[in-house]
Amino acid sequence: MEKLVVSVNGIPEQGGVEMTSAQTLEPAPQKRKAGASSGSPLRKFAIHIAPPLIVLILFLGFWELAIRLADVKPYLFPKPSDIVKAAAENGHNLLVSVRTTIAEAVLGFAFSVILGVAFAIVLALSKTVERSVYPYAIILQTIPIVAVAPIIVIWFGAGMNAIVMIAFLIAFFPILSNTLIGLNSTEANMKNLFYLYNATKWQTIWKLRIPAALPYMLAGMKISCSLSVVGAIVGEYIAGIGGLQGGLGYAITVASTRLQTAYLFACGLSAAVMGIVFFLLINALSNRLLRSWHDSAING
Repeated sequence: MEKLVVSVNGIPEQGGVEMTSAQTLEPAPQKRKAGASSGSPLRKFAIHIAPPLIVLILFLGFWELAIRLADVKPYLFPKPSDIVKAAAENGHNLLVSVRTTIAEAVLGFAFSVILGVAFAIVLALSKTVERSVYPYAIILQTIPIVAVAPIIVIWFGAGMNAIVMIAFLIAFFPILSNTLIGLNSTEANMKNLFYLYNATKWQTIWKLRIPAALPYMLAGMKISCSLSVVGAIVGEYIAGIGGLQGGLGYAITVASTRLQTAYLFACGLSAAVMGIVFFLLINALSNRLLRSWHDSAING
């Protein structure tokens, strides 16, 4: 066997350490401290949760203190304590409004996912169809939803149907666009391989292009899930369900007309929390589907 004589600094010299070719230099094992591993809950809390939580606490404390010192009236600019009090006093109505808006946003988002992916697949199957139809999808996206909403109310009637349709229209284009980009970004060598094995267009779409487009599809869903909440609230402004079944859009309208500014803030923050929860759910689904093979989830 070959022998190599090296010194500590790597320069061959007499009296050094002998190593055979079968041996390797390995660093000495280091002991890890308890609770310091990269996957420990304490480390995850310190890295991901603690910094934004500290910023939130400092921001709310500064907000409360500044409004108290300036002696601003609650109907002009409420303190965080005023918002909490208003949410507690109108807790039942707020929960009903949140539940109504969630139902509308989820339905609109579900329709946007189903139809957005389906239309993207149809467009990806033929470049001629894509060039003919895709520009009109862009035009539909550029039209302000406030201008289209009255027409939707005329066609579908005021209430849940019109609101779900408005939420769908706002959330539809990001899924269509991202899915189509993903389907068109499939590696050319893999498509050639499927072609050599005489795979049909549908086999190529189902077994190659859709799995390859999954990260793009989920990215579009992350955008659309929050937009569906915005669409539902905008729809409630125009075609909302009034009374005890009104959503957050209706609650915001009533609170603004009555100068209930604290409750207005509570409704707006509830909508923001709803959008964040939707995003976190889709993000968790994305990590679960992609964590074993895609860099975006592995690195995350």
